[in-house]
Amino acid sequence: MSLLFSPVDLGPLRLSNRIVVEPMCQYSAEEGRATDWHAFHWPNLAQSGAGLAIIEATAVEPRGRISWADIGLWDDATEQAFANALAATRRHSAMPLGVQLAHAGRKASTHRPWDHHGAAIPPDDVHGWQTVSASATPYAEGGVPPIALDQAGIDDVVAAFVASARRAVRLGLDLIEIHAAHGYLLHQFLSPLSNQRDDAYGGSLENRMRLLLQVFDAVKAAVPATMALGVRISATDWVEGGWDLAQSIVLAKALEARGCHFIDVSSGGLHPAQRITAVPGYQVPFADAIKQEVAMPVIAVGLITEPQQAEDILQQGRADAVALARGILYDPRWPWHAAAALGADVAVAPQYLRSAPREHAARFVQAA
Repeated sequence: MSLLFSPVDLGPLRLSNRIVVEPMCQYSAEEGRATDWHAFHWPNLAQSGAGLAIIEATAVEPRGRISWADIGLWDDATEQAFANALAATRRHSAMPLGVQLAHAGRKASTHRPWDHHGAAIPPDDVHGWQTVSASATPYAEGGVPPIALDQAGIDDVVAAFVASARRAVRLGLDLIEIHAAHGYLLHQFLSPLSNQRDDAYGGSLENRMRLLLQVFDAVKAAVPATMALGVRISATDWVEGGWDLAQSIVLAKALEARGCHFIDVSSGGLHPAQRITAVPGYQVPFADAIKQEVAMPVIAVGLITEPQQAEDILQQGRADAVALARGILYDPRWPWHAAAALGADVAVAPQYLRSAPREHAARFVQAA
C-alpha cells in the first residue's frame, strides 16, 4: 500500500493523501485583490488530486507584498475579491484549501519576476514603497535600506497577521500557514545576518524567535480550534554565521510546545551570498532532522519530482508529507500520475473519470 496516498492529520484537518501543493506567487493581483487569473488558477490546483493546496503568499498589509502585483488579505476589498475567486473552486472541489499569510519585509517593493528580473523598486517609484525589517540593512548591497521596526511597528505587524487570519476564517479556508521562510520579514528577525537589534527582539536565539512566536500565539488565539495552523521555515540560510538547522530545531520544538499543527521545511532566501547545490530532494535532510525531534507532522519540499522518490521519503520516515510547487505548475495532474505509478487510488471529479488510461481506470475514484 502506498504511504503517499494514505491519510494524514495536520492537527484538526485530515488530508486524504500526503501530497501538498505549496504556495506559489502568481503576481497577478490588482491592489492586493484577487483577479480572474486566480479564479482560473485555484480551481485548477483543486483538481490536481493532491491532499491539500495552500494558496500563494498572501500579504497581511500592503507594504508586506513582495511586489505591487501580489495578493493580499488586509481589508474588506481584498477579502471580497478573495471570496469571489474562491467561489468557483469551492463549487467544484472539496479539497482542503489553506492560505499562507506573509510579510515580505525588506524583500518587498519589487518588480514581478518576469519584469526587470524582479529587481527592487525604490520608494519614489509609482510601484514602490518604503520597506521595513528587523534592522536597517538592505537585502542587496547598495539597495535602499529598510526602516527598522520599532515596538509600535512590531505590534502593528502582529495585529495585521491576526486580522488576516480572522479574514481567512470567514472565507472558510481550512488551514493557515505562517510564512517565516525565504528571507521574508519573520525570517529576517530569526537570522543574525539580518537582525542586528540590541533590544528584546535581537541578539540571543530566544530574542530572535520572539516575533515569530508572538505572531503564532496571537493567530492561534484568534482562530477556532478547527483551523489547522502551521509555520513554514527556512531550515538554513546556506551562509556561514546565519540561521541554521540547530536553531531551526529549537524553533520547531518551541512551536510544537505552543500547539503548532505542522512545520513546512524549506531553506534559503535570506542572503544573496547563499550557495545552494539544488539536487533532487536537497532539502529533505533538513525535514528529516527536524522530524526526529518533534511529534507534529513535518512537510518536506525541494525538487521532489518522482512518485517513487516521494514514496521513499515517507516510507523511510523522513517526513510525514511531501510538497510540490513548480512541479505542479508544470504538471497540474502530477498526483494522478503518481497514483498510477504507485498503484494507488486518487479522487478526481466525475467529469474526468473517463480520462484514466484503461490499465489504471480502477484507480480513479469519484471525488466527493
